[in-house]
This record gives sequence, C-alpha cells and structure tokens, in this order.
Amino acid sequence: MGILTGRKVLMALLCIGLWLTVVDIGPLSADQAVSYRLKWLINMSTVGDVYAEAQGLFASEGLTVALKPGGPERDAIRELELGHADFGVASADQVIHALAKGSPVVVLAQLFQANPLQWIYFKDRVQIDTPADFKGKTVGVTFGKNDEIIMRTLLARAGVPESGVRLYSVRLDYTPFFSGRADLWPVYINSQGVEIGQRLEAAGERIAFFNPEAHGVRFVANSVVTSERLKSERPELVERFLRALLAGWQSAVDPANTETALAAVRQYDRDTTLEVLRAQLEATRPLIQSPGGPAVGYIDIAAWEQTEAMMRQYGQIDRAVDVGRRLRKP
Repeated sequence: MGILTGRKVLMALLCIGLWLTVVDIGPLSADQAVSYRLKWLINMSTVGDVYAEAQGLFASEGLTVALKPGGPERDAIRELELGHADFGVASADQVIHALAKGSPVVVLAQLFQANPLQWIYFKDRVQIDTPADFKGKTVGVTFGKNDEIIMRTLLARAGVPESGVRLYSVRLDYTPFFSGRADLWPVYINSQGVEIGQRLEAAGERIAFFNPEAHGVRFVANSVVTSERLKSERPELVERFLRALLAGWQSAVDPANTETALAAVRQYDRDTTLEVLRAQLEATRPLIQSPGGPAVGYIDIAAWEQTEAMMRQYGQIDRAVDVGRRLRKP
C-alpha cells in the first residue's frame, strides 16, 4: 500500500512538472524584463518615455523596462540586430538606411508628428519668409545628416541653385552663427531652440525660426522600432509595450500633467533649469500631437515615403526600400 501511495505521489508530481513546462506562468510571478534604447540622452524629447516608466504604466502591463540613453555610439537599430535591445528609438533616415542594408527592422509608432528640426536666424540681419529667401545666404548644415537633405530639398523646390547658397559645416560650436559668419543655423525647436532663443532674447536680440514643414518638406523624426522577429514571435509583448508607451506620451503632453511630466524629466536632466524645461515641454507638445490632429503615435505614411524619396534623390540610399511595408498598420 505504501509503495502504491508513493507511486501515486510521484505520478502527481510528474504531472505538475509537465504542466509547468507547458504553461507559461512567468508573468504571474515576475514582470517581463524589456530593454528600450533611446535615440539620445534623456531630455525633454524623451518625456513620454520617462513618464511611462515613472508613473508605472509599463509595470501595469507586466513589464520592467530598462530605459537606456542613446548617443553617437549607441545605435538602437544595431542593438536590435545584435539582440541587445528589444525596442528602440530611431529617426526615419536611420530606419531607411538600415532597410537599404537589409536590416529586418519595423516601425511601431511615430513619436514626432512634426520634425523638431528648424533653422534659427536673427530678424535684424536677414529676412526669411520663403525658401527663395535663402539665395545669397550662408546656411549651416550638418553634412551627411538629415538637415543637409532637408535644406537641399527646400532649395530645389524653390528653384534656388545650390551655387547661390553657401552651405556652412555645422559643429557643436554656435560661434559662427552668433558672430554672423552664418545667417541661419539648425536647431531642434523644442530643446536648443528654447535654450538659445531665451538667451538671445534676454540679450535684446530679435530671432525667428524657419520651419521646413510649413513649406511642404516633411522628414520624419523619432519613431519606435523593433525587430521583425520580436514582432512576429511575441506580438502580445509588442502590444503591451506599445500600449504603455503611448499612454505615457499621451499623458506627458497633456497640460493637466505638466508638473508630473517635468518631475519625470528632472530625474535625469538636472543641468537644465526648471524654467527652460517648462518652455521645452510647451514647445514639445504640438510636435507630438497638434490640436485636432491624429492620435499620439500615428504613422504618417506619406511623410515616410517623402523621406525615402528625398534620401534617394540625394544619394543617401542607392535603391528603393519601399518603407511603407515596414510601418505598423493600425
């Protein structure tokens, strides 16, 4: 009788063990760990990311997300390829370059509905109303980067020959712009544009910004990406992550949550004053969701196709990649 009882216990234990190997109960006992590589350092351009983490929105989806700052040596798409990150942030030119090289990257959401890249100029020195006004001016561009492509597109559309404009190589030093050696200088309107603009206006200068999108040139900025493999093998993980992330961005740009959003960014960015951070948040809101515009995260397919066309025109890629196939459908 004891032997039979022992056998019954053993069989019961084996059945339980088999059930545990078949049924995934991981989320019941611990959150799913996820790695998320940002495009740049944590600042106001990542407000929705840090908001989602700080307010427990990832945790509410059963996720523990490691927010990893980006930078020149930390390419999100490369880390996806190597398996060092599950999700990342990349601009459209990075995505399209990667696709041209055969990378299996997919776009899940478009964080910036408007590209924050604009050109700052002194109103007392030059008058810029349309791209045609660039003729005879010295314009700062970062050669090989998206601001060069955007500027060349603006000139071509306005019928301004490139010989009629001097393109000045941009570095981290703003001295050429401050001293007048360059008439216009590229800045991100919601970060450097705010900080430099406040400084110049405090000194009595009159400044303005030239916005390419106001003249029909749309070049997609930061978007959320992952690998084709993760999207196909773990669709439920992708949906949970995306749901929490977009909820974070939606809440972060809501004026009702201003103080909470500022506190989330302030945890990481202590060098920027609260006054500047507040102005940066105000400048970021319409870039993410304009009044009456599409939902946060909306993927503007036409803008992506225009971005690919511009890159192809100026030799950034040597073949069409049909980027529309790599954009997540709603």
